[in-house]
Amino acid sequence: MSVTSRYRDAWESFWNEAPEGQGAVFWDAEPMLTSGRHLAHFEPHLIDPGLPLIDLGCGNGTQTRFFADRFPHVVGADLSAAALDHARRSDPAGRAAYRQLDAADKAEAETLHAELGDANVYVRGVLHQCEPDDRQPLADALAVLVGARGRAFLVEPCQAAGTVLAGLAREPEGPPAKLAPVLRHGLTPGAAPDEAVPQHLRAAGLTVLASGELPLFTTEYTPDGARIELPSTWVVAGPAAG
Repeated sequence: MSVTSRYRDAWESFWNEAPEGQGAVFWDAEPMLTSGRHLAHFEPHLIDPGLPLIDLGCGNGTQTRFFADRFPHVVGADLSAAALDHARRSDPAGRAAYRQLDAADKAEAETLHAELGDANVYVRGVLHQCEPDDRQPLADALAVLVGARGRAFLVEPCQAAGTVLAGLAREPEGPPAKLAPVLRHGLTPGAAPDEAVPQHLRAAGLTVLASGELPLFTTEYTPDGARIELPSTWVVAGPAAG
């Protein structure tokens, strides 16, 4: 199974229109507020920090480059070729590798696993953007990538984040400038139920090892200057026998 052409086309068009540079899109907050905070919860559960680390849904690679300074082999993977073009241009030194990957296609995950072996996988805000029928295949592919020794860290906006975003979209002056392209391209942030992540992981044969809540920072601000934060939950998972 692979993602629908509508979904793929939506991401391609979004990234083709996205400005260059870190912080140019709605969710591209600086690593000290995102992956840096997440890593503090992820690292204690890693069996082998020397395994390849896959930043799944890497977008323009901001978080990928952060990980590349901390792990020996980092791969930024994304459905969108245009997103990967952004990532490569932002990483002229080639600190990380970049790979186009349909994470809802188990066969593609199996091919990548055959190349890399077991991996630790970081997933920020991917499942909640997926079409409902793609969520379980994505979790199944995640289990393939993790294998027997890897760990996965997922952070996803809560359903309450959808309420926050809907309120921003209804503002009299329109949605914030960086949220508007997300909505215009038909992407659906905050659409997954809160219980979806652990359910899909368990169905994929993974065990939830730890979980918690953190605000998910965006790059947008309210009219009074406050940074927009979305409520989110994080989960660390590993193979059932791990």
